[in-house]
Amino acid sequence: MDSLTSLAQRLMALDDKLTDCMRCGMCQAVCPMFGASGMEADVARGKLALIGNMAHEIFRDPDALSDKLGRCLLCGSCQAACPPGVKIMDIFRESREVVHEFLGLHPAKKLIFRQLLGHPKLFNLAMSVGAPVQKLLFRSSNDRQGTVCAPMLDFMLGDRHIRPLAKQSLHAKYGFLDESRAPNKLQVAFFPGCLGDKMYTEMSEACIKVLHHHGVAIYMPDTFACCGIPAVSSGDAKGMLNQLSCNLALLANRSFDYLVTPCGSCTSTIKELWPEYAERLDDTSARVAKSISDRTMDINAFLIDVLHVEPKTPKEGAVKVTYHDSCHLKKSLGISAQPRTLLKANENYSLVEMNEADRCCGCGGSFNLFHYDYSRKIGQRKRDNVVQSGAAVVTAGCPACMMQLEDVLSHNGDPVTVKHPVELYAETL
Repeated sequence: MDSLTSLAQRLMALDDKLTDCMRCGMCQAVCPMFGASGMEADVARGKLALIGNMAHEIFRDPDALSDKLGRCLLCGSCQAACPPGVKIMDIFRESREVVHEFLGLHPAKKLIFRQLLGHPKLFNLAMSVGAPVQKLLFRSSNDRQGTVCAPMLDFMLGDRHIRPLAKQSLHAKYGFLDESRAPNKLQVAFFPGCLGDKMYTEMSEACIKVLHHHGVAIYMPDTFACCGIPAVSSGDAKGMLNQLSCNLALLANRSFDYLVTPCGSCTSTIKELWPEYAERLDDTSARVAKSISDRTMDINAFLIDVLHVEPKTPKEGAVKVTYHDSCHLKKSLGISAQPRTLLKANENYSLVEMNEADRCCGCGGSFNLFHYDYSRKIGQRKRDNVVQSGAAVVTAGCPACMMQLEDVLSHNGDPVTVKHPVELYAETL
């Protein structure tokens, strides 16, 4: 009875949030999922109508309800375009949580979110074992992208071209960093994120190089947990709280000036979702999360807005580079100009804009795992825009977007390199 009462209360709270939707259809024009499927049910207003009838649907066919709610990248394009400002992302996250509490979390997700991602030492051990073993499973798919494919793992990975695990993870190379700040200098907590620690280590090392160049001391524990966004996107609040508790314990009572991360998804999660979920823990956790949130910055914004890195005039014959606006960076945090300014800090590159630079690339985290066909279709549109720009390099401020870009470019055999803006700036130092 208590669970039914709780369900009823949460459904009523969702109903209250739906009232501002005017069904105007502005979300349709910007929805990448609708662009790929052409189905009204995939548009935000269609899902909001479904959620409005959720009390009936959750008992009639909860599995179908879960599938329909899962056909969304949580990119925030609809919310950014919504005239009355409906908090669509909050509604979608809450809906997924309600449905998965009702259904129970899939055993595989429970293992990943609550055991692996919630226990960094175990996750690190698993990845360190997997790194040498992957040589037996993967074969090169595109030397330019550095991607591999795994025909033997088609049942799990499908036809993906992915970046292999780094030979040595970032935490294994640097250990527990706790550098003392120099007089009148800054200290930052550097949060590389899961991909920055285990796959895109060269990106993270470029960040460390840049921070040291500017005299910034770094605090980087070797047991950071995931930021929690995969668990949140799958409706697993418990998994998120496990990961959040682990990270707060590492960051509480520290005197760093900023928490800096090269991952747009991590940045928006720490700034926007940590304080919200920490309120479910205790008052102390909520205060710590709010303090961290207030000091969290995307590394592009940190370099431009705090360290005041200046743009330069491109040299004659400079390499053309284009920039993809990661959804969490631009649509959630409003960060768009700073990465472009950082790219201009390297005179060996000339920035050219692609069409639809801020349209979702199609990754969407776990969306890519469960709806790879649509993810590839959305990604192909992004790939076409990249290639049509004439750029030899495409950059993005989120490793998940970088992974998606590498996949679609690799499949098409395109001679375009994928980088993070910080990597290009680091080349100048």
